[in-house]
Amino acid sequence: MTDTIFALSSAPGRAGVAVVRVSGPKAGAALEALAGGLPAPRMACLAALRDPQTGAEIDRALILWFPGPASVTGEDVAELHVHGGRAVIDGAVEALNDLPGLRPAEAGEFTRRAFDNGKLDLSEVEGLADLIEAETAAQRGQALRQMGGALSARAEAWRARLARALAHLEAGIDFAEEDLPGDLEAGVRPEIAALHDEIAAALDDGGRGERLRAGMSVAIIGPPNAGKSSLLNALARRDVAIVSEHAGTTRDVIEVHLDLGGYPVTLSDTAGLREVLAEEGQKSIEAEGIRRAAARAAAADLKLAVIDIRDARDPDRATLALLDRDSLVVLNKADLGGAPGQAEIAGHRASVVSLATGEGLPALIERLTAEAARRFGATSEAPAITRARHRAAFEDAVAALDRSLRAEAVELAAEDLRLAGRALGRIAGRVDVEDLLDIIFHDFCIGK
Repeated sequence: MTDTIFALSSAPGRAGVAVVRVSGPKAGAALEALAGGLPAPRMACLAALRDPQTGAEIDRALILWFPGPASVTGEDVAELHVHGGRAVIDGAVEALNDLPGLRPAEAGEFTRRAFDNGKLDLSEVEGLADLIEAETAAQRGQALRQMGGALSARAEAWRARLARALAHLEAGIDFAEEDLPGDLEAGVRPEIAALHDEIAAALDDGGRGERLRAGMSVAIIGPPNAGKSSLLNALARRDVAIVSEHAGTTRDVIEVHLDLGGYPVTLSDTAGLREVLAEEGQKSIEAEGIRRAAARAAAADLKLAVIDIRDARDPDRATLALLDRDSLVVLNKADLGGAPGQAEIAGHRASVVSLATGEGLPALIERLTAEAARRFGATSEAPAITRARHRAAFEDAVAALDRSLRAEAVELAAEDLRLAGRALGRIAGRVDVEDLLDIIFHDFCIGK
């Protein structure tokens, strides 16, 4: 924390503007060395940046000065908003590197300093990481709520109520001979039970927060030449997969990430399901593709079965065997006729489309979007549990509260309340998180 660090904080590569950030006790001296002085705090100023070693001009840039602790890291921070050419960025970074007491930042080091200086708690840090990775509006909204402290505030509110209950129990233990209200333990039991039920209800969310972070996985399955690759290309709005009249063209699983109505979806095109004879005693490449297709279908959140509409009365048995209650069925090639009397396959309402003409595709996309919304749940609900770490902490708290309610001795009940409070404290990083910090900050890029 005594070092002064610097790094390119915007994305690498050519751009109109690039941001080089400096944080630490010598940030002000570094800015003076390159720009010839310090601007007014938090006021952008145009300045000529020069190499302190040679005096050569590097760029004409906007400079900003944020004296600590009123900065993003809690330390003195300087920012150089330079033109985003490679030579300009290299010149600014090399000039900073030549100054005594400065060194390049490690991955996530700016955010780590913000955490260490109390600018962000651990849950907010994770929200920032999710915001950087967000690809859809729903992911962005969830990340912003967590970065704004919604989840940690909820955990801290529960923790404060636990602290009050624990204080009452400990008062009864420590001052048993004093004139205190009778049976303090009985008085706090309803509050402990209420906390237990509230946290348990938060855990019973179907994993919507984790699912939104990772995205819903959809496996496109079906027999060869039914139009699986054509559907993938149509949903992606670009040629992702090769489309051919020959059976067995798709040999491996092809993935594409989509934004469906603001929800993240990973769509997987799989090999056509059919029996493939072994060649010379060895499994063929296509057979391996079919094996992978079945495995991907089993692991997917949703199966999207594509069937040639001309085969609707006698669908492929291998495809039907993989369907479950929530699977969606698509009858493709409606332009070729042969539609059944009613669009239903094995008890599933089917979407009738023609990927050749686009007929029925908007309705199918609408149906997929509705399915994603149903699985992710409403985004305006209480703060979501977004990581396994959060879920484990809340589960530990519920287990400790359950033990406290069943404890025969008031001393044991108090100890379990203390353990529940420690579990909730791990959400914001108040206790027992040193072993997690390196793992969490490792996921950040250089300059963040």
